[in-house]
Formats: sequence, structure tokens, C-alpha cells
Amino acid sequence: MINYINRKFVSVNNTSNGEVSLDTFFHYKQEGNIVSASYKGGEIIKGTLIGIVNEDGSLEFRYNHVNVNNEIRGGMCKSTPELLADGRIRLHEKWKWTDADQSEGESIIEEVV
Repeated sequence: MINYINRKFVSVNNTSNGEVSLDTFFHYKQEGNIVSASYKGGEIIKGTLIGIVNEDGSLEFRYNHVNVNNEIRGGMCKSTPELLADGRIRLHEKWKWTDADQSEGESIIEEVV
């Protein structure tokens, strides 16, 4: 099981309907199977996420943030982890906005050492 305590990630790929970018940094925490994170940067002024680590190692979470247009945005995501050769974690994410947009997308975030 992957430990997410104090892991830091940056978005390296995102579909065009997403708001995170190379300038968005995530700081993960974990208590048991509960994960949480704060994130900011780029289009995001302040964001939070909370979710669980499933038995298969995947993550399921909900996220909310305020963007540079002062809009409150939110959605849900399922992430599949990949361990890279150098020991870092890459998360392959499939997400969906749950606000008025309702569109879906995919992102990749990678651990920053």
C-alpha cells in the first residue's frame, strides 16, 4: 500500500476542460485509508480534496476549489497510482465536474521530490 503522507505532486497533463496546470501543486496527507490534500497555483487560488485509498490502491476523492475568476468549482475523481523507476508516484486520474459543467476529463500528476 502506498503511503501518501507529506507527498507533493504537480500536474503534468490535463484535458482542456480542467483547471490544474504545471503551476498547480498538491500537498497530500493520510490518516489510515483517508487521504486529503490542499492545492493551489495557476488557475487555482485555493483547493482541497478528501477521499479514500481503496484496497486495490486506487484513490477516490471529491475536490473543491476557488479559481482566479472567484468561482467555486468541484468534482469527483478516481486515481490509479503508478510507481516510477525512481520511486516517485504518478497518479492517472479520471475526473468529472459536479457543478453546472458536468464534463469529464483526465489528468496525470507526478510526485515532486
